Amino acid sequence: MKVDANGVRINVALSGNPSGPVVLLSHSLATSLDLWSPQMAVLEPQYRVLRYDTRGHGASDAPQGAYTLAQLADDAVAVMDALDIETVHWVGISMGGMIGQAVALNHAERLRSLVLCDTTAVVPPEAQALWQQRIEKARDEGMAALADETLERWFTPRYLAKGPPGVRRIRDMILATPVSGFIGCSEAIRRLDFLDRLGDIQLPTLIMVGEQDPGTPVANSEAIHSRIKDSRLEIIPSAAHLCNVEQTEAFNQKLIGFLQAL
Repeated sequence: MKVDANGVRINVALSGNPSGPVVLLSHSLATSLDLWSPQMAVLEPQYRVLRYDTRGHGASDAPQGAYTLAQLADDAVAVMDALDIETVHWVGISMGGMIGQAVALNHAERLRSLVLCDTTAVVPPEAQALWQQRIEKARDEGMAALADETLERWFTPRYLAKGPPGVRRIRDMILATPVSGFIGCSEAIRRLDFLDRLGDIQLPTLIMVGEQDPGTPVANSEAIHSRIKDSRLEIIPSAAHLCNVEQTEAFNQKLIGFLQAL
């Protein structure tokens, strides 16, 4: 279904245990709410699960122009408001983890806990040229030009070589992402600069990262972990960027363990 949120139409999916606490799942750049399919079987029996397509992705509106992380955080809060949901356990991967940090810093009262997966808190100056290249390639050649290099960052070579259904599913999501949405969210990501503010986050926090993640490496998660008091860091072996897909069982076990302990 779609809801009006912060000036755009956002596609949402609400499922699971109607009397359980709400777990909100926020996906990566160039995917959609379907990224979280491998988590649904373990979450839905106990939790009410809210997934949504970030602005510019999936079946949500994809307005032209640069977005900001504050705007994307406001979108998420507006989705919660539209559904009369007061608080959630936030689970975000990659861009979803960046949005989660923005929500935690700007709307902390709406979160019960925070799970940050394969993400970072700052994009350094030396990475700006890389983001500009991706933006220009998407604009000039379309999302198909980015698909192979993206998959090579997101999964280990061993996993890619197997050609599992999960890789094909992610490729389809990349290809389906509107160019305007990819560019809008890329502009938000390249301006990420939360590292020095993370000490303000007082929420129970789990940080997870694939051991072989080249895009947001373990060191980035360690930097987040060192700044959020009493946070917990879990490194997922034999996984790259989308560890929820590549190592579903390990990811789900750590996620459920964290949520249940709360």
